[in-house]
This record gives sequence, structure tokens and C-alpha cells, in this order.
Amino acid sequence: MNDFHSFYYKKLKLCKIKFTEYLNLIKSSSVCWLQKYFFNDNIKGFFDVISAIVDGIVSFIVLVLTFPPALILIVGIIAWFSSKKWSFTILSMIGLLFILNLGYRQETMDTLALVLTSVLISIIVGIPLGIWASQSEKKARIITPILDFMQTMPAFVYLIPALFFFEIGVMPGVISSVIFAMPPTIRLTNLDIREVPADLVEAANAYGSTTKQKLFKVQLPLATKTIMAGINQSIMLSLSMVVIASLAGAPRLGAEVYRAVSRLEVDTGFEAGISIIILAIILDRITQYFGNHSNQRA
Repeated sequence: MNDFHSFYYKKLKLCKIKFTEYLNLIKSSSVCWLQKYFFNDNIKGFFDVISAIVDGIVSFIVLVLTFPPALILIVGIIAWFSSKKWSFTILSMIGLLFILNLGYRQETMDTLALVLTSVLISIIVGIPLGIWASQSEKKARIITPILDFMQTMPAFVYLIPALFFFEIGVMPGVISSVIFAMPPTIRLTNLDIREVPADLVEAANAYGSTTKQKLFKVQLPLATKTIMAGINQSIMLSLSMVVIASLAGAPRLGAEVYRAVSRLEVDTGFEAGISIIILAIILDRITQYFGNHSNQRA
């Protein structure tokens, strides 16, 4: 009996060694393939073009917000236009004045630029994907596991592929924020288009509407509020990534929080954290008001 156990133990050990060697072979082959096809001049030029485009968007947003009055006035106008409430408009401007008084003007503009760029990319990519997924169950089954993977993966891991393809700086922060923040936009767009009342869709079909007309004149207007909720969640998730993005060299409020934690500077960390919270509240309320108004118009 002992010989029997010893024989199979050796067999299992040998299989384990062979399996480990097989995994190492796969890893080394993958690294060689990546070095061959992703580190040549052509592919590097492609990623350089993407990086230049994103850097240009971030720089343009920072340029618009360069002067302190511009930042406060723009946010105040957007706050009034979204809410039609003087109380929210005044409180938003006071919150920004408080951040500027703390000495985080440049950091705040950089953070807003990163968040707005990430959300813009999430909207441009996420809403069409959500519409595409809503057209059939097969498409939804294809994209759902990918979204599950994107939402359950630890946020720090997103920096690895971003740093792998791009240099340290703004770009890895934007890419990791987009990957982390895009799933809610896709999910909620897909969900609410599917939940449009069937009788309205049948009425559109009865009047001979094409798929495009049915989508843009019936489904999307009725789904606007939930789509705005998805955009709202993408903004919040992008803001939650600013500290993690600072690990890739993004110089903004997240970098101040990370520096304060590493040096145990409680006052600096508290000030930078409060600044992020104020930005989050302002952006959250603006998107909520826009969603409410869109739903009323629909």
C-alpha cells in the first residue's frame, strides 16, 4: 500500500513539475511575442499618437481653466444651468473659492482635467457599447463578462498595462481611470434601453419606424435619466482613481494625498481630501440635475 502511494506521489510530483515548466514556457513565449510586436517602432508610434491626443485634451482643459475666475465662473454657470437654483450655484462657487484659498488651484485644474478627459472617453466609448449590447441577448452575453472583469479587478492593477504601453505621467492615469469608470455607463445604458416599455416600442414599430428612428426618438430619450446616472457613477469612479493615478506620476490632488500619507502629514492630507470631496459633490449634483431635467423633457 505504501509503495502504491509512493508511486502515485512521484507521478503527481512529476506532472506538477511538467505543468510548471509548461506555464513558464507560455509566459516566456508571451513576453517574446509582446517584445516583438508591441515594442517595435510602428506600434510605439501608434501609442505615441494616442498619448499626444489625450495630452492635448488635458492641456486644453487646463488652459481653459488657467485663470482662477474662469474656473469659478464656468462651474457657476454650469451649476446654474443644470439646477436653476441660486443656492446650489453660490455654494458651488464658495466651495471652489475654499479650494483656491487652500492653495490647490493648479492641482484642482489638473484633477478636473483628468476626470473630465476620462469621463469624455468613457461616454464616447461606453454609450455606443451599451446601445450595441442592448440590441440582442447574444451581444449582452459577450460584453457582460468583460465588464465583470473590469469592475472586479483591483484598481491598482490597471496601472500595469497603462505603464506597460505608455510612459509615466498623465496618460497611465487617464487610461486606468477610463477602464475603471467605463462599466457603469455601459451597463446602465444597456439596462435602461431594454427597460423601455414594450408598448411604446410596439407603437413605434406599428408606425413603421426604422431601428435608428426607434432608438433615437423613443428609447434613448426615455433612457436619458438612467444614462446620466451611469455618467454620474463614471465621474465618481474617476475621482476615486485620482490617488491611485498619482502612483503613475500624475501631478494633482491625488499626488498630494499620497505624499501626505507617505510622510504622515495629516493637515496636508486632510486639505487635499476635502478638496476632492468638494469637487465630487459639485460634479455629482450637476450630473444629477442634468439627468432630472432630461427626464422631464422626455
